[in-house]
Amino acid sequence: MSSWKSEFTAGLRAIAPVVVAAVPIGLVFGAVAATKGLSPLETATMSALVFAGGSQFVAMDIWTHPASWTTLGFAAFLVNIRHVLLGASLGRKMGAFRLWQKYLGAMVMADENWAMAEARASRASLTPAYFAGLSVLFYLNWIACSLAGAMLGAFLGDPAVIGLDFAFPAVFIVLVMSFWKGPATGMVLIASALSSISVYLTVPGAWYIAAGAAAGLVAAFATGRFRKTVTA
Repeated sequence: MSSWKSEFTAGLRAIAPVVVAAVPIGLVFGAVAATKGLSPLETATMSALVFAGGSQFVAMDIWTHPASWTTLGFAAFLVNIRHVLLGASLGRKMGAFRLWQKYLGAMVMADENWAMAEARASRASLTPAYFAGLSVLFYLNWIACSLAGAMLGAFLGDPAVIGLDFAFPAVFIVLVMSFWKGPATGMVLIASALSSISVYLTVPGAWYIAAGAAAGLVAAFATGRFRKTVTA
């Protein structure tokens, strides 16, 4: 029991800075949802059930009354399809997890706690207690901040005016740089950035997310093959 508690506490400590960074993002989402006509309860429920900041922001961007569930669902699918790759990567490090723990972990997996779990797995065994510590606080914080943002939406006004709209990409920049492994990583980032920007400027919808992910995979595969050829 003491081992479980220490691992859970270690997960809480590891995710704490990311939780603080996610506060303005949750507030921004709640404020945006309020401007789209969602009540605080509806906003909090969406965050609890969806728990995917990227797709929630995209959903608010294309939200209409009445909402087109087909359009919203497809946009969420495009944004969150990367979770298939995240789950496949993390699943290989979940040897200490029971089957139900893997499924529960997948339900609360986000980019941030996935990145922290990958970092832990690179230096020590990833335990269910540690991943629970990473996930529980982050999950509850997202719901609470979304609710607060929806309740304070009128007071906060336009998040872009005070720069809060940059909080979301800023967190991802920090997470991406924590995985830096030299020029190969740079090639993947450049390929993803160029592809997503090009598609964003030319194709309507959320296709730029899928394009960036696909280009990154191709670049990662190509650089991996190149390194094997050079060292062979």
